[in-house]
Amino acid sequence: MGRHKQHNSGRILIVDDEEGMRELLGIVLMNDGHCVETATGVPEAERFLREDNFDLVITDLRMGKDAAAGMAVLEKVRQLDRGVPTIMITAYGSVDTAIEAMKKGAIDYIQKPFRNEEMRVVVKKALEHKRLKDENARLRAEQRKMGRLEEIVGKSPAIEQVRQLVKRVAGLSSNVLIKGDSGTGKELVARAIHRLSPRCDQSFVAINCAGIPESLLESELFGHKKGAFTGAIEDKKGLFEAAHRGTLLLDEVGDMPPALQVKLLRVLDEQLIRPVGTADHVAVDVRVLSASNKDLDKEVKDGRFREDLFYRLNVIPITLPPLAERGEDIPLLAGHFVTKYARLLGKEVTSIAPDAMSLLERFNWPGNIRQLENTLERAIALCNSTTIGRDDLPRNIVEYCPEFREEVQAVLPPHGVDLEQKAEALERSLIAQALAQSQYSQTKAAELLNVPVRSLRYRLKKYGMSTTGHGKGATVKDGNCLSGQDTTDPA
Repeated sequence: MGRHKQHNSGRILIVDDEEGMRELLGIVLMNDGHCVETATGVPEAERFLREDNFDLVITDLRMGKDAAAGMAVLEKVRQLDRGVPTIMITAYGSVDTAIEAMKKGAIDYIQKPFRNEEMRVVVKKALEHKRLKDENARLRAEQRKMGRLEEIVGKSPAIEQVRQLVKRVAGLSSNVLIKGDSGTGKELVARAIHRLSPRCDQSFVAINCAGIPESLLESELFGHKKGAFTGAIEDKKGLFEAAHRGTLLLDEVGDMPPALQVKLLRVLDEQLIRPVGTADHVAVDVRVLSASNKDLDKEVKDGRFREDLFYRLNVIPITLPPLAERGEDIPLLAGHFVTKYARLLGKEVTSIAPDAMSLLERFNWPGNIRQLENTLERAIALCNSTTIGRDDLPRNIVEYCPEFREEVQAVLPPHGVDLEQKAEALERSLIAQALAQSQYSQTKAAELLNVPVRSLRYRLKKYGMSTTGHGKGATVKDGNCLSGQDTTDPA
């Protein structure tokens, strides 16, 4: 083993059992201003890697009688310092082996015999790759420190509280349960937690537990061995292994089958998975985030979700409010989606007309942010000007009647309430919305309301409502509200 030191930025470890090759590479690289250490084999290379930091490792593939010694060096690099690039030196005709080395993490390979200039080019490219990777890591670390969360759009107190909570939990290893209705942005929050976490350089993996059949979900999560079941024609790594040292999001975890809930609990406790079809366990280091649009407290009480698993997942809960409770955020979200989809669709749409924005702000958005995003993507695709107008919006939004919107779980005021009047107002509102959503088809509207068509017609006549929005007996306010009575906009 020889040691050569010189002040400069690139710190390189050369691993080769041939003294002549070590000396040649050392001279070439030191002449380029690099600091060089040399090792004669795998044990010495491992010692250097444990004791020192390197910017690059260059290793021969074959050393002595060991035709795969370089692979062992590569594995040590992966175990001890995943950020160090490795160049593999191979004999002429060993391209297949070199490609295999690259699959296992080598950044490049060079064949013997090689010219000095060829080695210089490969080394320069590898060190530049390392420099860019380190710079990206530094920028991400600064971003974590600043806690910037541009992807979580909004200024409402509720969403600001979510942002602050994301910043506080991102650096922890604790499990987080993200609660909220469908379309409120649960995966977006999970990705923000990962991006601001120390695991941001590793994989973020998401799986929808409700979207995969029970028979396949276990294999997706934990992997399987060849022949474990019909169709398992080769070994497959599961998502827990894919997320090793990173983050795994279990979306809609409330839909996970009971048998898998037991296995998931064991994985969370032991950090060990067992692929389907084998008795062997695989160690994993994964931060688990979960999300659900169900009330898991109620699911536990009703016996559909394990209480011990719930407490294991719900270490830190984050609750996302529905868009209907974030009215002040709608203009900001709408502007964000206009910018996004105008660019993606190649349209010159830059704004939303005031009357169209007013319609967006007063709609109740049962599909939350996802529905708003889809609405604006459609509007931009159909818009023939630079400004989205009310005619570019779907009919159910234009004709929505907030005057009749009532909460099902209403609060009784101290002075009491006219129950029949409230019930009629709610009934009119639901009928008007069903008609709008069904394009004024009485049959489809009756299906939405789960009543016979004859019953719907009776109510239409009772309230003087039209099935077109402009018929006899209907009062139309601003061309978008169906009712048998005159109404006024709320303040």
